Amino acid sequence: MTTRLSLSSAPLMSFKPGLSAMTALTLVLTPLPLMAQEDSVENEPSTAQDNASLETASSASPIPLVPEEPIWDSFHGQLNAQKYSPLDQITADNVADLEKVWELHTGDVADGSGDLPATVWSATPVFANDTLYIGTPFYRILALDPASGEEKWSFDTQSSLEALTQPALKNRGVAYWEATDSEAGEPCQKIIYMGTMDAQLFAVDADTGEQCADFAENGVLDVNQWNDTHDKWPLSLLQPPTVVGDHLILGWAGNDWAYEQAPPGTVFSINARTGEREWTFQALSDEVREQSGTANVWTHMSADEELGLVYLPVSSPSPNYWGGNRTEEVPLGTSTTAVDIETGEVVWSRQWVHHDIWDYDTVAAPTLMDITVDGEEIPALLQATKMGFLFVVNRETGEDVWPIEERPVPSGDGSVEGEVYAPTQPFPTKPVPLLDQSEKPNVWALADAVSFGECSALWDELRYEGMYTPPTTQGEGTLGYPISAGGVQWGGVAFEPDSQTAIVNTSHIVQYIKLYEREAYEKADSGSGNESGFAPQEGAPYGMRLEVALNRWGMPCWEPPFGELVAIDMTTGDIKWRRPMGVSQQYGFFMPERWGSPTIGGPAVTAGNVIFIGASMDAKVRAYSLETGEELWSDQTEAPSVSNPAVYEYEGRQYVAFVSGGNTILKNQVGDQIAVYALPE
Repeated sequence: MTTRLSLSSAPLMSFKPGLSAMTALTLVLTPLPLMAQEDSVENEPSTAQDNASLETASSASPIPLVPEEPIWDSFHGQLNAQKYSPLDQITADNVADLEKVWELHTGDVADGSGDLPATVWSATPVFANDTLYIGTPFYRILALDPASGEEKWSFDTQSSLEALTQPALKNRGVAYWEATDSEAGEPCQKIIYMGTMDAQLFAVDADTGEQCADFAENGVLDVNQWNDTHDKWPLSLLQPPTVVGDHLILGWAGNDWAYEQAPPGTVFSINARTGEREWTFQALSDEVREQSGTANVWTHMSADEELGLVYLPVSSPSPNYWGGNRTEEVPLGTSTTAVDIETGEVVWSRQWVHHDIWDYDTVAAPTLMDITVDGEEIPALLQATKMGFLFVVNRETGEDVWPIEERPVPSGDGSVEGEVYAPTQPFPTKPVPLLDQSEKPNVWALADAVSFGECSALWDELRYEGMYTPPTTQGEGTLGYPISAGGVQWGGVAFEPDSQTAIVNTSHIVQYIKLYEREAYEKADSGSGNESGFAPQEGAPYGMRLEVALNRWGMPCWEPPFGELVAIDMTTGDIKWRRPMGVSQQYGFFMPERWGSPTIGGPAVTAGNVIFIGASMDAKVRAYSLETGEELWSDQTEAPSVSNPAVYEYEGRQYVAFVSGGNTILKNQVGDQIAVYALPE
């Protein structure tokens, strides 16, 4: 075990409210329990980590962090989550000539007005096996010709189309695995996997679409068989597995804001061939599991195969906005945790929010990168967050690249019984926060004027003492900037390795959160929408309401821009450029481009010095210059492209594919379109 003495780079600790500096230092020097179990042993946390498996992995044949050949065979393109393609046929000089070469409408779409819930489709197209694979929100898999969109085969899971854990039907796509020692003539040497909201993982032959008989029960794994604590919902498989070698690393999604006690967060390693469970990671101790729950991994993960590590973006414990039931240490909650691929044992962990009572889930796979800082080559990891913070650490050890400081944060106002508050939170010194949370955002004069002072009156009723102001029962509640919908979402950060430039889109959204004592909540509850409105936190003494700060006309009460695209020089941690991104839209009207748009979905970047991204309210897909941030090209699609784009080459031609499926968090516009672009032949 390696001991770490710096409080500012304490990867193995969580500050418990009221801890003295000496006690905190003691925690830094204490080994973190290893929250993993193999199926054949009891779940007894270890007390030491000798890093033997890490050394073994490091001595094996080198596996490059950036693949030598262009691939886009997973949710973030590659396991490093860089969303980078070395293809350079499309460049900043010719991207303006890009044209749509084919499109496909799947038919798997609902706007919520009929018998079916609305669809939320944020699937990244996967290019592998000379085929473009896509999963739909009706839980079908499509295998398409990458040059024409012609269907090769399709597979229907025949899953129930019910919103069991989510306010909508959701799907983020499929995963691909290929045997390194394939047997000629045998089926399922290449497999496509897709999960469903009712916790079934399907495995089908990538060539034929036939179910793989040797995987679990005739090609279907019931993941919900392992849902053995506070079984309030199925372990919904909305995000495709992360495929690392012959392992499927599988997280799951649940029902946020609903319960105090909920299924506790688990990550499963599953054998890619057989579906057999290999190990289980648990983010919560046995004690906390009994009284709380979640701290799950509901988004994708990244991995460094040479180091033998997979990186888990762990979410917050339950209930999300009150923590009186979990006042003890929860060191893996709201963290990035590196685990051994073979065993699931924790190698290092960094907690980004202590005692999280803001639902600041770690929403995106960390982006792995090799950077040069002050002449030193560093194997780095960049973790983007809802807070608009970008934390940069050494991916081998979890130690700071640039200092991460523990700074005092606001405490409660005494209105919430049973709650405790972390006295400090981690703040990165570089890169600087993507938005300024130090003061209450300015009221937008235009929105205030047309609503006859409605915005300024709301601002007067909202408590805000800077970042991490806790929820309250008083007035209209606490202003959050950003909170659940702001900052960076699951698209994550792209990275161009030659220039060592990181690219990230961020939303500037003000929300406000109020807690209600149980009786008051029952009287106030007037329903909820997608990630907004009232939620019971059943079992806790407080229900809650979370709203976006809009005036009566639906205009944001805070000043624009509402979204930006930002480029960061990762050799210095400095901003290279930033610009408003996208166009906001309301009642059919497009707003000025300088106002930008909230965004959902991430960027891709290429060796042609081009950034591709959808993500904005106006349902356009765009290309930007990596060097300057100038918008170079755009096209209109039928709904916001809230997925990451895919960049691939087929028969010598470079393509860019977008899934335009929409998300009602942005606006009530959904779609079923796959739009694919290339240069004219």
